Amino acid sequence: MQKLRITVVNVCRFVLAATFIFSGYVKAIDPLGTLYKLKDYAAAMSLNGLLPDWVLVGIAIALGALEFALGVFMLFAVRRHVVSRITLAFMTAMTVLTLWIFVADPVKDCGCFGDALKLTNGETLLKNIVLSACAALVAWRPVDMARFISRSNQWIVRYYTVAYIVITSVYCLYTLPIFDFRPYHVGMNIKQGMEIPEGAEQPEFESTFLLRKNGETREFTLDNYPDSTWEYVDTRTVQTKKGYEPPIHDFALTSCDTGEDITEQVLTKKGYTFLLVSPRLAVADDSNFGDIDQIYEYAEENGIDFYCVTASANDEIERWRDLTGAEYQFCNADETTLKTMIRSNPGLMLLKDGTIIGKWSHNALPQTDDLTAPLQQLTIGKAQNDSTTERLLIVLLTFFMPLSALTLADRLWAWSKWIRNKQSNNRIFNLFKTEKKMRKKIVAGNWKMNMNLQDGVALAKEINEALVADKPNCEVIICTPFIHLASVAGVLDSTVVGLGAENCADKAKGAYTGEVSAEMVKSTGAQYVILGHSERRQYYGETAEILKEKVDLALANGLKILFCCGETLEEREAEKQNEVVKAELEGSVFHLDAEAWKNIVIAYEPIWAIGTGKTATSDQAEEMLAYIRSTVAEKYGAEAAEETSILYGGSCKASNAPELFSKPNIDGGLIGGASLKCADFKGIIDAWKK
Repeated sequence: MQKLRITVVNVCRFVLAATFIFSGYVKAIDPLGTLYKLKDYAAAMSLNGLLPDWVLVGIAIALGALEFALGVFMLFAVRRHVVSRITLAFMTAMTVLTLWIFVADPVKDCGCFGDALKLTNGETLLKNIVLSACAALVAWRPVDMARFISRSNQWIVRYYTVAYIVITSVYCLYTLPIFDFRPYHVGMNIKQGMEIPEGAEQPEFESTFLLRKNGETREFTLDNYPDSTWEYVDTRTVQTKKGYEPPIHDFALTSCDTGEDITEQVLTKKGYTFLLVSPRLAVADDSNFGDIDQIYEYAEENGIDFYCVTASANDEIERWRDLTGAEYQFCNADETTLKTMIRSNPGLMLLKDGTIIGKWSHNALPQTDDLTAPLQQLTIGKAQNDSTTERLLIVLLTFFMPLSALTLADRLWAWSKWIRNKQSNNRIFNLFKTEKKMRKKIVAGNWKMNMNLQDGVALAKEINEALVADKPNCEVIICTPFIHLASVAGVLDSTVVGLGAENCADKAKGAYTGEVSAEMVKSTGAQYVILGHSERRQYYGETAEILKEKVDLALANGLKILFCCGETLEEREAEKQNEVVKAELEGSVFHLDAEAWKNIVIAYEPIWAIGTGKTATSDQAEEMLAYIRSTVAEKYGAEAAEETSILYGGSCKASNAPELFSKPNIDGGLIGGASLKCADFKGIIDAWKK
């Protein structure tokens, strides 16, 4: 069942990753297209004009970047808890939105995949329901997602992904989308794109006519059209049956000077035609009008038609002429069509025999220096390279290849580290490494506040006798309440079982009623003391500074220290365990010099696994202990880190001790409840013999 669950979670993870990467990328490379879709939604909600276009462009870029980044982070299992929750919240919001779209039908296409893939509102809702279910499963068990890159290198993926997609989006906004999924792409013959294949199902329309007579306005059809005494007012045409819709079905040009339809004239003309496309001249960028005028002059000199195609009314056209000195011809077309033709306002298109062979943003127009000969002799007069394969290759080389290389390097390093750990844990291999000091293997019992004096002494005797009779393969320590120390010391063979206290005061001596000093602990015969236990931190408010004082006093009185550190469940779920543990060490023991550090034993205890019955997996424990050892190495050097014993404390039992102790960085355990019964405690100690 566990393997099945992990498989299902990872399948859901890859489905989400692929969908989000694709959806985010097609939005990111076409920020103006996303802007137009946002404005459609705003109009449907009667919110048009609430935000300026520059804000909506920023939202469009952010939306594409968010989806793309979530997809990449899901793919590489980066910040698994946080990313899975954000993904679930995002899909929940999108599902609610698409439910409204499905019911209210304010737009025909949700735009979730831009122009790359069109879905009906019903298909979009179904897709989002499936993705929401996947997101819920992943958010339920985020730790089941296998990491492709270790935590220490995940920051590279995070920053590189966000930087890459934002830069890509801004670049496409400044120039044109890297991939053009619209019907007006380079290489498309517009006239052919408007043709309906022979035999294709034809759409059907019904027209009604508004006519007026004697102040009365009525609606008629062709079947009941009245006599000529009625005055024509308007015509309304409604499509009653869908048929084949060609890729280009709304391209029509009307001359602003004569009012005649010049579509056929433009599309059937042999040779070149420049189209300066501006959906609205009132909001068009006029900063490059000088370059546009020079291209127009070049066209005039070479007998090339040049039209400005716009949806603007005459007053906006006249204003543009006054502002730029434009002398080229103007014609009108549908605004939505113009926005589809080119993602720039204005943008320039070059046709040859009705086929689109070039498109330029107003920010990247052909320069005068390049227009030195007839178009057929120039590079821009030939079809632009619009190879999708080459563009995909560029994306792979600039984004996925570097991340793939990082993944490979990271996995190779992890594999080599695993090999090194295996070697260091191999007894035959270690026979040839006699120069390396072996770390102490330790099993320490923490009795906490349990048992009266008589029962405690009896348990200590039983443990001592069992271990004297069957010598342990590790160092054994029992840490008892203060009242047991002196009596238990008298029944233990100190060469077999060490004795420790569960705490000591942060003061050397004085009027501190109820406290027990480090000196008093030492005088009982104890050699160790537990400091920093989570229960002391939680119930008695022990801070890093208090523990620092206790550490110094314990060492000053000749005691060795079992120093505890660990994170809560909330901190682990937030993936903050490393920084929490490092802060606890830095706050209380990392001030010691290298010589004093030799008297420190670290006990990592995940607080969520103490007394709860839950146990961190052996891999989770190993990962944390390896991290702790690395922080010790940073502070005291690799040799000191190799010699530091680090224990695991958290519901360790005889049943799981062999697996835990088999890990190369786990040097034993700090045992709670299982240390209160001799058989249970001995079972854990004997794990070192297996």
